[in-house]
Amino acid sequence: MLNLSRESLKDAKAWAEVNIELPGFEYDRMAARTRENPTWVHFGAGNIFRGFIAALQQTLLNLGQADTGIIAVEAYDIEIIDRMYTPYDNLNLLVIMNPDGTLKKRVVGSIAEALIGDSARTQDWKRLTRIFAKPSLQMASFTITEKGYSLKKLSGEYLDDVLCDMRQGPAEPRHLMSKIASLAYTRYQSGRLPIAFVSMDNCSHNGEKLHDAVQAIVEQWVANGLVERDFLAYLNDPAQVTFPWSMIDKITPRPSETVKNALEAAGFVDTGIICTGKNTFIAPFVNAEGPQYLVIEDSFPNGRMPLELAGVIFSDRQTVDKVEKMKVCTCLNPLHTALAVFGCLLGYTLIADEMKDPHLHKLVQKIGYEEGLPVVINPGILNPADFLREVIEQRLPNPYIPDAPQRIATDTSQKIGIRFGETIKAYHSRKDLDPANLTYIPLVIAGWCRYLLGVDDHGLEMPLSPDPMLEPLRSHLSGVSLGSWEAVADVLQGAEVLKLILANESIFGINLYEAGLGAKIEGYFTEMLAGKNAVRATLQKYLG
Repeated sequence: MLNLSRESLKDAKAWAEVNIELPGFEYDRMAARTRENPTWVHFGAGNIFRGFIAALQQTLLNLGQADTGIIAVEAYDIEIIDRMYTPYDNLNLLVIMNPDGTLKKRVVGSIAEALIGDSARTQDWKRLTRIFAKPSLQMASFTITEKGYSLKKLSGEYLDDVLCDMRQGPAEPRHLMSKIASLAYTRYQSGRLPIAFVSMDNCSHNGEKLHDAVQAIVEQWVANGLVERDFLAYLNDPAQVTFPWSMIDKITPRPSETVKNALEAAGFVDTGIICTGKNTFIAPFVNAEGPQYLVIEDSFPNGRMPLELAGVIFSDRQTVDKVEKMKVCTCLNPLHTALAVFGCLLGYTLIADEMKDPHLHKLVQKIGYEEGLPVVINPGILNPADFLREVIEQRLPNPYIPDAPQRIATDTSQKIGIRFGETIKAYHSRKDLDPANLTYIPLVIAGWCRYLLGVDDHGLEMPLSPDPMLEPLRSHLSGVSLGSWEAVADVLQGAEVLKLILANESIFGINLYEAGLGAKIEGYFTEMLAGKNAVRATLQKYLG
């Protein structure tokens, strides 16, 4: 019987018999060194961290190129720490699902410590502040999703927690960005110690988003006399503090029942899958695809670990920006969002199954090859056409990746502007391209608006994935329902219900009417509301 505990790992022969690779270093020694001289803190302890980032450091530890691990911090879904880290000695089992159905399994043991990033958890918060006072700390990284950097409501007003933090200062911060500002202040007070704050989230200019959010809070602290003005200068001195940009790419879906069963058959017992109160699906194991990419701007004022030995690509900001735009705005994320929206509407539960649908398969090809690639600048370190081909021909169709459109549809309002708005803006700014000629990107945006009604293509009530803007967006569509073409068109024309969504630059980064796409999207939306099976009929019309 194999379980995730440091005691169980001592029986190396038993793990080898079922082809599970163990860490190639002594855990207790690594943990002790990390506690004394921490180098890396990571915020966001979910599956992408456990299944990708933590494994990178394990590679360095195995190679003898690092002697410290990562300190994982969770500030949003604290159940992850209490139920998936502490009971399992901070270990997890990474399972790579290959397209041929084989599984590659290894125990990841590079996480030296797991903390809850909440000042109300006094001991954890004190420990975290001590870590940030250590001269050895080189990097604080993040996988907190796009919404983690947002300080404002849909109305444009600051969130209540942010306003409270701005008034009260760094002592007991509530919002994660305020916590980061507070920890940076600790580092400043400890002798202006250098550090890199590295966002690894799937959003455009992620380092800039992180910087701007932290700076907005610190500026208010300075204005309110709560911190020294020199602290703001410290944050903006790249010789002391940096906010590198990055691009990350690896699919780490919800835990798979198929993988769970395979592990149990091999004698591994820690396979319980849970859904936390924050709607995180997680297990002691992480299942993931094999392909992975991480490109980071090489700007680390306190030095860094040699992650290039684990496959990370370090480059300059301009190159990272090109790679990020290639992936997030063209070659992967837009395709995922398109499949998420229409997959939910059409009743699919697996991305791989959607790729067998001739309309949806053709849709992602059109978005990628025809509408996306014309605005991609080749970053030089990755070829866009090759990357896109791998996504469409190998990654998305992988039948062993249990990724659901319902998962991808989470927080779409926070993603859609990046995944489609950037391409629309590129068309809008170039003389040789006209956004009015776009067909498939506006079709997806119309599909998203249709998705927001919470009614599938059969006319049945459909659960919607979590999204911080879900209720405000749905309120704009109140009174809209399936009906005849003429009736729906009259309602939409009279109420102009989509304008509050499509003209909102905070969603798309551009007013879609000014880009010449508003009326087109309204037309597609109207067609999808004509009655039952109208979504499928609309896809058939435009995709053959």
